[in-house]
Amino acid sequence: MPATATSGVFIYAKDRHRLARFYASVLGLAPIHESEDLTVLQSASLQLIVHAIPQHIAATIDITSPPQPREDTALKFFFTAPNIANCRSDASALGGEVFGEEWKSSGFIVCNAIDPEGNIFQLRQPIEPL
Repeated sequence: MPATATSGVFIYAKDRHRLARFYASVLGLAPIHESEDLTVLQSASLQLIVHAIPQHIAATIDITSPPQPREDTALKFFFTAPNIANCRSDASALGGEVFGEEWKSSGFIVCNAIDPEGNIFQLRQPIEPL
């Protein structure tokens, strides 16, 4: 695995450890670095940096269970996974959800998901095996 991915996503988290565990498990990302306020996860094609929201701001944020979707954000990332069904069970066990609706698009089966803090992302499973 390269030391630095060529593309990445930066996510701010109220509970950095929980969110990092979620993405490591659901997306199969490996932790490559951790410090006091961030965790860096990586695959061959993506680096995901989970950064702790400053405590004085995090104290004002209420995370519900199940999480309330943050649908008013300007960004939504996608990740290619070999098997959406496996992602579905992992996400559910870790406080998120892979939504049931799926559709086909340009060589992929696609569906949306939510992490434990309400961030919405998309999963894409290749129709042909990776």
